[in-house]
Amino acid sequence: MGMYLGIDIGGTKTLLGVLTDDGVITEQHKFPTPKNYDDFLKELAKAVDKLSTKEFIACGLAVPGKVDRERGLVLDMGNLTWADLPIQSDVSKITHCPVAFDNDANLAGLSEAMLLKHQYSRVLYVTISTGIGTGIIVDQKIDPGMQDSEGGHMVLEHHGQLKIWESFASGKAIVTRFGKQAHEITDEKTWDIIAHDIALGLIELIAIIQPQVIVLGGGVGASFERLETPLHKILARYSTPLVPIPPIMKAQRPEEAVVYGCYDLAKSVYGKTR
Repeated sequence: MGMYLGIDIGGTKTLLGVLTDDGVITEQHKFPTPKNYDDFLKELAKAVDKLSTKEFIACGLAVPGKVDRERGLVLDMGNLTWADLPIQSDVSKITHCPVAFDNDANLAGLSEAMLLKHQYSRVLYVTISTGIGTGIIVDQKIDPGMQDSEGGHMVLEHHGQLKIWESFASGKAIVTRFGKQAHEITDEKTWDIIAHDIALGLIELIAIIQPQVIVLGGGVGASFERLETPLHKILARYSTPLVPIPPIMKAQRPEEAVVYGCYDLAKSVYGKTR
């Protein structure tokens, strides 16, 4: 049976997942993401060597930043100082298989959209964690016209000043403002403020993208049960016939969404058709 490898590179940790041809994770391995790129490649090689599976049809690779798909480069990694590096070919040498790669928010969105393929064809995925990332998936494919979009970097008015959305609505911003992680907050008034700040960006994305559904992931998205009611209440004020508010739901696989998306991408590019 052919196997796939998913590699989710995060700013603090890297997750490897081995998946069957049917997309079932059989093995996982994590390691802290080194700040230095060469050190990362060494740690990745050690991690791959520890896996019980040694041969893969293909590998899907997720990077938290901007990529050049034509040349196989990672251009910028945000929290990591990696730039203009041939990550696709480097990872292929380590895994001994072809590698398909993309931005992590795109791949998480692809994964969640695949779970909704019988209900929705146009999915907006928004991950709200340390920062805010977006993925636009149309007909179970990353929208080529929006694949490099950075919704978290939209400039919005907040308390009379123009600010980048993720600077006041991300998980990091919540900790800075309230002194707690989102999952530690139970006060309803605080969640009203958090929902308001998230809604400011969502309404702009809804107007431009017109998604059929929005899926929220990341650490803040994991607290969807507390966020849902105030968020819907605020967004309802902005609903019009031209800009209807779509259903909003919690990511179904928030922890492994990116790894599953790596599998979905690798299989779509390199998988054998039956």
